[in-house]
Parts: sequence; structure tokens; C-alpha cells
Amino acid sequence: MRATILTLTLLGPLAAAQHHHHGLGSASHVVFPPSRVFGLAGAGDPVALEGVRAHVRIDDGRAATTLEVALRNPAARPAEAVLLLPVPERASIVSFEFEGPAREPTARLLPRDEARRLYDSIVAQTRDPALLEFAGWQAVRTSVFPVPAHGTQRVRLVYEQLLEVDGDRFDYRLPRSVFPTPGTPWQITAEVRSSSPIAAIYSPSHDLAVTRTGPGRATATLTGRGAAEPGPLLLSVLVRRDDLTASLYACPDPRVGGGWFLLLAGLPDQLPDRPVRREVTLVLDRSGSMAGGKMEQARAAALQVLEGLDAGEWFNVIDYATTVSSFAPRPVRKDRPTLHQAREYLAALRPSGGTNLHDALLEALRPEPAPGTLPLVLFLTDGLPTVGTTSEAAIRQLAERGNRHGRRVFTFGVGFDVNVPLLDRIAETTRARSTFVQPKEDVEVRVEQVFRRLRGPALAAPELTALDAGRRVTTRAVRELIPARLPDLFEGDQLVVLGQYGGEEPLHFHLAGDFRGRRRAFEFRFDLSAASTRNSFVPRLWASRRIALLVDELRQAGANGPVAAAPGPGADPRLKELVDEIVRLSTEFGVLTEYTAFLATEGTDLGDWRRLVETCGGELDRRAVQNRSGGWAVAQGRNVQAQRDQSCLNAMNRYLDENQNQVEITGVQQVCDRGMFQRGNRWIDGRLVAARAALTPHRVVELGTPEHARLVDALVAEGRQALLSLAGEVLIAGEDGNVLVRNVK
Repeated sequence: MRATILTLTLLGPLAAAQHHHHGLGSASHVVFPPSRVFGLAGAGDPVALEGVRAHVRIDDGRAATTLEVALRNPAARPAEAVLLLPVPERASIVSFEFEGPAREPTARLLPRDEARRLYDSIVAQTRDPALLEFAGWQAVRTSVFPVPAHGTQRVRLVYEQLLEVDGDRFDYRLPRSVFPTPGTPWQITAEVRSSSPIAAIYSPSHDLAVTRTGPGRATATLTGRGAAEPGPLLLSVLVRRDDLTASLYACPDPRVGGGWFLLLAGLPDQLPDRPVRREVTLVLDRSGSMAGGKMEQARAAALQVLEGLDAGEWFNVIDYATTVSSFAPRPVRKDRPTLHQAREYLAALRPSGGTNLHDALLEALRPEPAPGTLPLVLFLTDGLPTVGTTSEAAIRQLAERGNRHGRRVFTFGVGFDVNVPLLDRIAETTRARSTFVQPKEDVEVRVEQVFRRLRGPALAAPELTALDAGRRVTTRAVRELIPARLPDLFEGDQLVVLGQYGGEEPLHFHLAGDFRGRRRAFEFRFDLSAASTRNSFVPRLWASRRIALLVDELRQAGANGPVAAAPGPGADPRLKELVDEIVRLSTEFGVLTEYTAFLATEGTDLGDWRRLVETCGGELDRRAVQNRSGGWAVAQGRNVQAQRDQSCLNAMNRYLDENQNQVEITGVQQVCDRGMFQRGNRWIDGRLVAARAALTPHRVVELGTPEHARLVDALVAEGRQALLSLAGEVLIAGEDGNVLVRNVK
């Protein structure tokens, strides 16, 4: 698959015959969606791109893409536009429509060499290398006339293609620039039809809203945060051949002795039966601080959970303040009498006293689970431990060592006066997750959202191992797996595991667990011949998750009292190693957080590694370690959780600040598999920073020279040509030393 570019050309009154042989005619402007405009000789008011609507229909291994482009002409005379659309090798143009007579009756397919010459001619005139991002692709060229004076022209292009197939997975790519281009809205919808049941619809590039309308039908829409995310839309459809279907993305990297992989496994949205029943224990905080609306919401949430249980499933209610009470000594089976009694019990709860969190957790973990059930705990608190054992370390140890029945403890922190690292660790160590309810949010809604996802336990306590050619367990084939401990899978869930692989031999995985009430194992074998740098999202996603794990280790280190994360007198050398690794990964991949945002600021010296580590350590110490509760702690908890669960790119490095507002980091670009940091008019390859190399060039390459053309060709072969499309000077790490590319006008 190749990416897509739309290039629109406005013809001005002055003839530019020297451009005609390149396919631009007498163009005076080139508009590069979503918003880039290039002014050529005699440029006047440019045609503006008002918006792009993309509709994709995927039927098994074939895709039809419809692009509707709205052009606005602010000039007082009609304009002519030239449309350039790079397409994959096997694509075919179905139709091209617009309002008005065509000067060219048909669209023309430009071979990749001819398209490259056209791009090069534009770059040479404008000294803007943006189009080099699409070097190496063939393109469709056609003309549109008129774009009416002070009016809008709508262009509709449809093309079809056969999708790349990798086992049971179809891959689609809708290309856009990897660089942020605010101002032009994109609306993207994909309809998926499959003759086989769909196991998973996955996008590593954008956050999609997926609606399933049948076993082989679904719709994916780019909404919310995803709509503002730059880069091509990558969409994979994994069809089901068994109860559990898996696929592999691989990105080669000789530096790690093989490369990086992402294992995607998907369960069907609906399974024929539900032999695994749930045992749900609701643990409700009824301390004095819960008085008023919070207690009423907690009561309503508990009732909603009990109503949502199937008949024959099991439940209990534990409530705590200074002391701990419970509806029953151990979970009871749900039926009409027990449900009625539970309603009466909940109605009688009254808030008062302190917060005995330790003993409430102890009581929830103590009983023997009901036979044949998956034991779940929904644990709600709105305050810090104030009664009984209040030590964070002791409560954490209880969750880690006192959970002999393997209960999953889903924690809910209500408000900001909660110990965020503690609730995170309780959930994480029990294969569950934490949820933080902001002061103005409804507790009932947030609890219901979590409980709804826990419908239909399918694969409990899954374990993943790698096998060698003789089907024996091996520790050499893969390493650095994230997550190291896999979560339970429920109906419609998909599992994403990232890691490194060694060598070039096929990867053989064994995945076992409690599947629908009985022990079952699945095996998957993947050939690495399809490994490609086009899957550069894989190492970046791994780095994001790895950084989150390292940050959490530092947060948890503060459970026993003050620690020094920043290098210096009294600093723990183990913590210094964590900080060092966070800085290395952040610079190499351009993955920044609230603790490393300073790396993107103009005044930071990227050549002073010691100072970078000291600054990062100070930020982690001040925020992650010392902030156990409050708005900042909740924001950091939500940030860490989002990063630990991350399965699609966060190109804008968004995170929540202490006021729970979203922040974007500028001054850094995630390009291919590298982070590029801006300093003045120069972009610096993060690999040089991470390697602590000198940030000076060994050779200089000027835009438009034969040497520059050879460098573009070399990067096209690697799938990294986007590195050269940054404006200004670009310093990159090459095999033969540092290369400075000068694109300056």
C-alpha cells in the first residue's frame, strides 16, 4: 500500500511554459492537502482547501475509496486546478466528477518516475521539500475547471484497489501527511464487509469509533481526538478462522538483533454461549466524605451492577468506613430473593466515619470464590486511608500477596482526594484497571461503563510463550514483552502485545488460558518475510508503553516515603537508571510526556546529556513521586494508564495537565521511526541525542543537487523519505555519519 496526496494547482494569468512539460501548465499556485500552499511564479490569491470527506468501503480483499474535496476560490476570476493523487500499484480509477466542463476528458496515470519529476520541479521552485514525503509513488493527474470566482468547486474521485493480505488480515492505508496541518477538516468513514466473521478492526494510527452491525459487518469513523491526529489512516481488518484469531506486524531493526513486533489477537463480538459466570463483589466507601450526591450515585451504581448480572451469577456488597460490614459472609447467587435483600441493604447505608481501606480490601479478597466463576471486585473510594492500616506500602502488599484466589480488583477513585499510585497498583497487580471519577462526573455512569465491558468473560488468565522449531518453550525468540502479564479478554476484546524479536526465523507463539470455562491453548506461527519499515508505528508504540512502565516504577517507589529520582547526592542509582532510559526512549522516538516536554523547548541543549537526565529526574521527582493525591496525581494516573494501554499513535504527544485539560507538545515531530526536534531553523534527529553523539554534521547536502536526489532515493528504499520533507535544515543520523540537509529558501 502507498499513501495518498492531493495536489491542486491554481492557474494564474501569467504563462509559465517552462513548467508545462512537468504537467503543471501555466500554474501559479499548488495547494497540497490538507492545507499546504505553494506559490509559483506569478502567484495570486490561492485556491483554499475547505475540507475533505473520505468514504472507504472494504469488501473482503478489495477497497473502494471516495474522496470529496471542496475548493474555494477567493479570486475575482475563475481558476483551473490540477489534481495529483499518488495511488498504490494495483489501484484503478473508477470515476472523477466535478461541476463544470473538463479541459481534459480523462485522468492520466503518471508512473512513479514521472510523478517524482513533477514533485521535484515544484520543490526546486519553492525550496519547500514537503512533497518529497510522497517520492517513489505513482500518481493520477487530471484537470478541474472552473473553480468559480468567489465560489466553491466540489471534486469527487473514486479509486479501487486490492488490499495487501497478510494471513487473515487485510491492510488499508488512506494517505495524509505525517505532519500536523491544522485548518482543513477531514471526515473519514470506513464501511467493512467480510464474508467471514470479523475478529478485530484495528488502527495503529488513529483512534476510531467502531460500530459492529453483524458478524461480518462494521463501520469505523474518525472522531474526537482522532480527527485532529495527522498522518495516514492505517486500518486493518482481521477475520476470524477460529475462536481466537491473531496476526503479526513486524518492523526490522538490526540494532536490536532482529526487529520489533506487534501481536494482535481478536475475539468475536458475540460467542454462542457463556459458560464462564462472574462473581462480582461491590466494595462501597460509606465514610463521612461520601455524604450527599456521591453516596446516592454509588448506591445507584451498585444497583445497576446487580441488575446487570445474569441470573445464577454471584455477588456480594461490602461497605466500609471506620469499620467494615457486608451484605453476606461470602458471595451469594443472584435470584429474586437475594436481589430484593440487596436492594434493602443498599437503601439502609448511611455515610459516617473514616476510611478503613485496608480492611475493606482484606474482606473483599478473603472468601473462597464461587465454583466455576471469574471473581471480580469493583472497589470504590473517595478518600485517603485514615483508619486502621494506612500505610500505602502495606495496602499495596496486601493486593500483591494476599490475593490468593486471584480476584480482579477494578478500582474507582472518586474526586481528587485519593491515593492515585496506590489505586493504580492494586488494579494493575490483579489484572484489572483503575478509573478516576472527576468531581463533576457521575459515579454511576463511570461504574456502568466499566461493568459493561466485563460482559462475557472469554479468556481468563492468558499466558503467552514463544516456541522454537521443535515446539519447545524458548526465551530467545522474543524479549521485552509489553504487557508482561496479559489481561483477561472479554467478548469483542482485542489483545495487543509488543516486543522485540531476534533473527529472521518465523515466530511461533503459544497462548493458553481459561477459555469459556475450560483450559485451552492456541498456537500461531508467523513468517517474518513481510517485516517492513512501513510498520514503524510498532517500535514507537512499544517505546510509549515502556516509558509508561518506567514512570510507574518511579511513582510506586514513593510508597515507602520520599525518594530522590533526580541524579545528585542521595539519589538511588536504580532510579537514576530508570530516568536515563526514559530520556533515551523519549529522544529517540519523540515520545514525550509531562516529564519530558522540556526536551521540545527551544532553550534545552540536546547535546548536554547529563543536564537532560537531571532535568527529567527533577520533573519526575516533583510530580510523579511526590504527588500521591490531588488534581496533578489524578491527571498523571490517567496519563500513565492511557500510555500503558496505548495501541494507536499519539503523534501530538497529548497529555492531561493538573486541571484535566489536554495539552499538546510542539517543537517535536514523530517521523517514521524517529523523533525530530526543532532548534531554530534546524531539525535534529533524536537518534543522535539518544546515542549521545555529537550534533554536528559530517557532510552537508544541498536541496536540488544530485547528491540530494541520491539521498532521497536511498530513503525511499527504506520508507523514510518523510525525514527530508521537513522545512529548514535537517540533521539526520546516517550509516556513514551525520548528514545535514539544507532546505532553506
